[in-house]
Amino acid sequence: MTDTAWTLVVGLALVIGLFGVLIPILPGLGLMMVVALLYGFAVGWSTTGIVVMVIIAMLFIASVIVGLLLPKRAAAEAGATTWSIVVAAVGGIIGFFVIPVIGVVVGALVGLLLSEYHHSGDWATARASTVATAKGFGVSVLVQFTIGCVLLMVWAVWAATVIW
Repeated sequence: MTDTAWTLVVGLALVIGLFGVLIPILPGLGLMMVVALLYGFAVGWSTTGIVVMVIIAMLFIASVIVGLLLPKRAAAEAGATTWSIVVAAVGGIIGFFVIPVIGVVVGALVGLLLSEYHHSGDWATARASTVATAKGFGVSVLVQFTIGCVLLMVWAVWAATVIW
């Protein structure tokens, strides 16, 4: 494949990865990181490519940290237990297989709500923890989407140096 063809294929994969941040069934920033790395092997590692890949790796690491810390912090501030977060994760995995596309979100929220109710014995408390945690996840997704947009723009600079 030519460098232009690689650039088009990788650009498309990066856009899919960007939407994967928003749509749970698609891979997200992890796909973007791997595809950018493969791009370097496909077109060669210029100085620009190495610098851009370091920036992309730092953006990816930041996105992982944000994806873990923001929801956990929101859950903790709302009083959700660590066990409830684990149950929410299991619910998300089960939901992924039971309800295509949105099952991850539905399963995680139902798991968190039921676990918090089991813990507190009060639906209002369980609901408050679930809503706060969902907001934390929402903010985390927005931040990760923004990081993904920046990652895509940084890669586009590299791609421009390759095809022109």
